Amino acid sequence: MNLIVQKFGGTSVANAERVEHVADIITRTYDQGNNVLAVVSAQGKFTDVLVEKANEINPKGSRREMDVLLSAGEQISIALLALAIEKRGYPVKSMLGWQAGFLTDSNHSNARIRKINTERVQNELAKRTIIIVAGFQGVDRYDDMTTLGRGGSDTSAVALAAGL
Repeated sequence: MNLIVQKFGGTSVANAERVEHVADIITRTYDQGNNVLAVVSAQGKFTDVLVEKANEINPKGSRREMDVLLSAGEQISIALLALAIEKRGYPVKSMLGWQAGFLTDSNHSNARIRKINTERVQNELAKRTIIIVAGFQGVDRYDDMTTLGRGGSDTSAVALAAGL
């Protein structure tokens, strides 16, 4: 069975209609007999909105706390997409970066992936579960949330594809 890794950016999941369209793409790929893992970004300009809100409260906020805040955008996207796929009757599981096994350094806001433990992802794929992973994020050795910086979701998708 083939594994197809797909990556969907913020514009692709910017609203409910687009989330439904992405769910159709993923389920079509699954129906063709493939295992599917999708890496997803935050919706549209949601990350920018979160940065604005943070700056209203504390323009000099720590990078660690910004990572915790900014990673919320991807969490929302993966849950919405998983719900859309679930509604269609498919087995699906959303995972945050740490749940998908991303271990990074502690360079908050621009972390580098040190290791990916793909065991959990592989176990779910073996059950023919569609996996939806939050791009752009991981955890460091202290279990603190980290983000990968610009292009982080693309990096996440490539790293997972290579690791699997």
